[in-house]
Amino acid sequence: MCGVAHIVKAILMNFIQHPRVLALAACFAPACLSSLAFAQTPAAPVNAISTLDTIVATPARMAQPLENVMGDVSVIQTESLQNAGMQSLTDILARQPGLQIYNSGGPQTVSGVFVRGASPAQSLVLVNGMRINDTNSGSINWAAIDPSTIERIEIIRGPASSLYGSSAMGGVINIITKPGGQDRPFSAFGNFGVGSDSTFKTGFGFSGAQNNWNYSLAASYASSDGFNATNPDSPSFNPDDDGYTQTSLTGSLGYEWNPGQRLDLTFLHGYNHGDFDSGKDYLNTYGITRQQAYTLGSTNQMTDYWESILSFGYSKSDHHMQTSNDAYGRTEIATLQRQYSWQNNFTLNQNNALSLVLEHLDERASGTSLLTRQHRDTNAVGLIYRGDFSRHHLQASVRHDHISAIGSKTTGSLAYDYDLNPSLKLGMAASTGFRAPTFTDLYYPAEWGGNPNLKPEKSKNIEASLRYQTDNTQLSLVVFQNKFRDLILYGCDPSFNCTTENIDKATIRGLSLEAAHQFSNTLLSAGADFLNPKNDITGKTLSRRSKQVYRLSVSHKLDNAELGASYRFTSKSHDIQFSGKAEKLGGYGLLNLHASYQFNKNLQGQIFWNNVTDKKYSTAYGYNTQGSNVFINLAWRM
Repeated sequence: MCGVAHIVKAILMNFIQHPRVLALAACFAPACLSSLAFAQTPAAPVNAISTLDTIVATPARMAQPLENVMGDVSVIQTESLQNAGMQSLTDILARQPGLQIYNSGGPQTVSGVFVRGASPAQSLVLVNGMRINDTNSGSINWAAIDPSTIERIEIIRGPASSLYGSSAMGGVINIITKPGGQDRPFSAFGNFGVGSDSTFKTGFGFSGAQNNWNYSLAASYASSDGFNATNPDSPSFNPDDDGYTQTSLTGSLGYEWNPGQRLDLTFLHGYNHGDFDSGKDYLNTYGITRQQAYTLGSTNQMTDYWESILSFGYSKSDHHMQTSNDAYGRTEIATLQRQYSWQNNFTLNQNNALSLVLEHLDERASGTSLLTRQHRDTNAVGLIYRGDFSRHHLQASVRHDHISAIGSKTTGSLAYDYDLNPSLKLGMAASTGFRAPTFTDLYYPAEWGGNPNLKPEKSKNIEASLRYQTDNTQLSLVVFQNKFRDLILYGCDPSFNCTTENIDKATIRGLSLEAAHQFSNTLLSAGADFLNPKNDITGKTLSRRSKQVYRLSVSHKLDNAELGASYRFTSKSHDIQFSGKAEKLGGYGLLNLHASYQFNKNLQGQIFWNNVTDKKYSTAYGYNTQGSNVFINLAWRM
């Protein structure tokens, strides 16, 4: 632990000397002191921010209260997703600590999420536990997933390959469509909204659980004329609006025929038809994206101490691009994954639990890509231990993955938490991660840069945290360092001779501060992320990562109305063009306002005004983002 302490101290000193960090700490200090005094005589707020009733499964692959979770974990709840207005799923994720995004000109275009500065391909995305990262590129079809049809999202920050295998170097984002299995009456919802850029969105859904059955179904439809995806800086510039149509359908069905014996089925099917720009010579360019994910699981309490979970998952993502110009033609890319898992949870005693995981993954690629190989298999075995000893809490995991034609990789994680008092917790953790090369990295023709001898990327992470929580207050500080090795670099010379090699190294250091407090009918929250993402070979900052992000939000209830505002400032960054030239991306601040009015117990009116100041900014060089926009929604709940 002495080595851990020295590294943590170095990270803290690296950031604490920054004047903005000092200023922010000065702002947070009075809040910390006042909240500690406030905890002596807690009030009864209208909307308490306690996490006592939140159950999560992603951080340890087993159900547990969020307050007991170890590591840097957060949950985006149903209410936030259903009240997102016209915001995309990546827009919602951008408001979370430690997450940054980029998009290529609107919600219908290619987008990516950086978790703690790791590239989009270095973080694993799941739907109900089934991986959906594209095996060709490592990307995610975010455009095909509508947040209003999702139950919740669980986010792990930091490497989790010892739990989930390849790609979980930066973290894990688990999109969950199934409500909890506890008994609850039938409920339904619907919405109808219109907004800027001729945006129209509607949806409905219902769920319930009774007589040993639980069920849910949600569907949505959206369309928009959009805005121009590119600006004159882009070689793909075309001065037209780029619209989209999106549909989404999710659902679940479960049956418990005896206590501890149940079957569960979940599904997600998303579709997006979106315009994009590819230059003035190619008109009417569009892409069609589909994302499917299905899971079938059997949970069986074999004995008082042994729970068996057998599951099968299937995901398919496909994308094709088309223009009216036959010379450009049609491009199709598709990937298919089948995941078989047998998890055995053993309750050793009241304070100790052990899980054994056996997993098999089939990955298949298809389409017009010229791949010399289009399939691979992974076999994995993992162990997860969780122990609680009075004030001491321990979680350890180890996993071994064998990937055909690549080889084997073993990863591990060790986390320790100590309860300083019932509200204050100190934590430390170390973990390793890896990412297998994509099919494009490995199996593109050699003259295009394909290299079948590539090794998996790997990472080593260490972090420390301090968290304070009561029914009305949450405070946290997290500091981390993640070292990446054997990073895959793709490059071409002026003659367009391309190579892909394991030659890059990077170190990402970061510090996150979060604070939230409930003042009777007012909820105030603030946060800041400080990131130092460096390429160890060149000494330069990694592209598309901002070093500072600040967040502030407030919401206030007033009789039947609620008013809210949020502000997020993201500092400057840069983007690397294909030529290798670095282009500056300016910093930006976004102010969003929202209001709602409850007409009766079932009907609510909502209005969202995003980017109030009409800030012009880019998260990827040459691509536009949406200016000031308004969305009005009528929501019905039963």
